[in-house]
Amino acid sequence: MDTRNLLNTPRHARGAVKPVVIAVIAIFALLAVGAWFLIILPHQELIMSDSGGHPSTPVATATHAALPAPVDVAGMDINQLLGEARKAINEQRYLAPAGNNAFEFYLRVLEKQPGNRVASDALRETFPFAANSAEQSINSRDFNGAQRQIELLAKADPANFTLTILRSKLDAQRKLQDKQQQEATDQQKAQDLAAAKAAADKLAADKLAEQQKTLLAEQEKAKQAGAAQRSKQQATGAGTDAVAANAAAAGSAQNSQAVLVQEVAPTYPRAALRARRSGWVVVSFTINPNGRTSDVQVVDSQPRRLFDRAATDAVRRYRFTPAMKDGVAVSTVSRQRIDFSL
Repeated sequence: MDTRNLLNTPRHARGAVKPVVIAVIAIFALLAVGAWFLIILPHQELIMSDSGGHPSTPVATATHAALPAPVDVAGMDINQLLGEARKAINEQRYLAPAGNNAFEFYLRVLEKQPGNRVASDALRETFPFAANSAEQSINSRDFNGAQRQIELLAKADPANFTLTILRSKLDAQRKLQDKQQQEATDQQKAQDLAAAKAAADKLAADKLAEQQKTLLAEQEKAKQAGAAQRSKQQATGAGTDAVAANAAAAGSAQNSQAVLVQEVAPTYPRAALRARRSGWVVVSFTINPNGRTSDVQVVDSQPRRLFDRAATDAVRRYRFTPAMKDGVAVSTVSRQRIDFSL
C-alpha cells in the first residue's frame, strides 16, 4: 500500500480551505465598504449638510424669533416629525424656541419608536451644536431658557460630560448676577444715605445762618438800646447806682445755655451696612465760644468700636450757638448719645 498518497491528502485539504476563507473575508469586506458608501456615508452627509458642518466646526450664532409650533404636533407621525426636525436643523433651531426645535421633534420620534436610528444618530451628531446654543443662552443671561435647553440635552444624552460643564457655567453666572444685583442695591442705598446727609447738612447750615443773623440783629439792637440809655442817663444826670443796676439786669438777661443749630447725620459704616448691624455711641465733647466742638471722646458704645469713628466725625462737625454768661460766650462740656439703625 502506498502511504504517500494518504499523507498528502490532508495537506491538499488544508490548502483548499485557505482560498475559501479568503473569499469569505473578501465578501464581508466588500459588503462593509458598500454599506459605508451606500448607507452610512450618505446619511452622515445629510446630517452634516443639514447642521452646517462637522460637530467640531464652530457654528455661527443665529437668532430666531419665537416661531409658533406646528399645529397638532402630538398627532404627527414619525415621517412628519422627522421632516420638521430636518427643517429645524436647516434653520439651526436645535433647542429653541420651545416646542419648535430639532431636539424636541427627534425626542418625540423616539417616544413613538424607541431605537429609531435616524433620530438617535441625528441627536448624537447635532449634540455639539445644541450644547453651543445652550452656552450662548447662558452667556446672554437667559437663565430660564438655558435651563430648559440643558434639560433637553440631558434627555438626549444624560451621561455626556458637556452637561456638567454647562450646569457649572449656569450656576456661576447666576451667582455672579446675584452678587452684582446686591452690590448695586448696596451702592444705591449708600447714595441715598449720602443724599439725605447732604440735604440735612444744607438744612442745618441754612438754619444756623438764619439764627446767627437773628442773634447779630438782637445784639446790635441791645447795643443801640444800651447806648441810648447811657446817653439819656448822662443827659439827665441820673446817679451811677441806677446805671449799674440797669447794666446788671441787662447782663443777667444775656445768660443762656449752648444751643445746637447744625446737627450732622453720621455716615453709616460700610461694614455695618453689609452686616446689617445697629448700635449706639455716647460721645462727650466741648462746645467752644465760637460754636465749634473740640475734645470729642467716646464714653461708651455698643457694639464696641464699630460706630465710634462715624459718631466722633459727625460730632466734630456740629455747630452751636455758644453758652452766654453776662453777655459773653463761654466754653461748656456736653454729652450726647448717637443711635445707628437701618
